Order: sequence, then structure tokens, then C-alpha cells
Amino acid sequence: MSVDKETVLRVARLARVGIEPERVEPMANELSRILGWVDQLSEVATDGVEPLASVSGHSLPFRDDVVEDGDRVDDVMANAPESISGFFAVPKVVE
Repeated sequence: MSVDKETVLRVARLARVGIEPERVEPMANELSRILGWVDQLSEVATDGVEPLASVSGHSLPFRDDVVEDGDRVDDVMANAPESISGFFAVPKVVE
């Protein structure tokens, strides 16, 4: 695919990017080369290749979800300015 000067100017305007007139032609050539390279990628045979979420193929190890430091209600509630029946007591904020 070939990108011309008008396309470069239009894309620059849509992206709200200022581009000097002397940079339009080199930018068109560079974008054409990039699109040519992307077009080459479509020639790669990917039949039978499953999509990857990670190139390493490793997953993170999981640990058991076990409570190791629980049943400390009295210690936690010691920090509360006011508590009722083992719960934090807060003032009503909605009328």
C-alpha cells in the first residue's frame, strides 16, 4: 500500500499533529514502508497456530486461600473509636 502526501496531511490533521511541509514527503515514504512490512506479515502461514496470551507459556503459581492470622476481633476492634456488637460504629451520613 502506498501513502501519498494528501493522506499524510489528512491523517496529521485528524490526529491534530502539526507537520512541517518539508517532512510530508519523508513521512509518506516512511508510512508506506511500514504498511508494506505489515502487509508482509499477512503472508506468514498461521494455520493451526493457537493464539497466545503469553509467549513464555508459563502461568503463575497459585497458593491456597487459607486464613492464617484470623480470629483477632478484639485486636482489630481495639482500634475502633466506637464499636457495637463487634462491628465498627459510624455516624449516619444519609438522611
